[in-house]
Amino acid sequence: MSTLLFRDDAYLREAPATVTAITSEGGIVLDQTVFYPTSGGQPGDSGTLSWQGRRMEIATTVKGQGDDVLLLPAEPAPMPDVGQVVTQKLNWDRRYRHMRVHTALHLLSVVIPLPVSGGAITAEKGRLDFDMPDAPEDKAALEDDLNRLIACNMHVTAEWISDAELDAQPDLVKTMSVQPPRGTGKIRLIRIGVGPETADLQPCGGTHVANTEEIGKVRLGKIEKKGRQNRRVYLHLE
Repeated sequence: MSTLLFRDDAYLREAPATVTAITSEGGIVLDQTVFYPTSGGQPGDSGTLSWQGRRMEIATTVKGQGDDVLLLPAEPAPMPDVGQVVTQKLNWDRRYRHMRVHTALHLLSVVIPLPVSGGAITAEKGRLDFDMPDAPEDKAALEDDLNRLIACNMHVTAEWISDAELDAQPDLVKTMSVQPPRGTGKIRLIRIGVGPETADLQPCGGTHVANTEEIGKVRLGKIEKKGRQNRRVYLHLE
């Protein structure tokens, strides 16, 4: 099992770890990791591992069996031994842009208060698919509303509730196609804002900025019709 350091501190860029396994596919499992694995529309992190004068590029990170996180090398190279202590270091600029886009998408789901049927994140842009039969009448007004929310400098925090508490508040789940992971007895929520000034609260396991001001100004891109009632809305970092 890999301890998920990014869950408690999304700003942790570097940390020591011990190799606990090398999979048959060449994935490296660490006892604790700052690398976020691909899930929820957010790409896996890239970066480097170093040990005893050696350095390995990590191309991406994925989920393994159980609670393992697998770091996938960019190219074939000598692997660290099981038990080896390594230093893991994120490609921070890429991760931080993912954090900015991810938090902006949460706010996009506020200014477009419709069920979400899918989403994806890159370092430059993100998109959400909405159950939206008709295109918005005024995209510029939506963009202005979104940037006003971002400019409110709201704190972004994580908290936990039980499965039963989530079942009692089904409106917290905005995604139609992906349900929050269950099985551990608790579910992580991301809150944007504080108390009665909360703008958004929903289940999420991804990484986020600590304050909306870090997102910066965003631009809404094209809105594509992807089905009878489905429209894809793109968001770009400026």
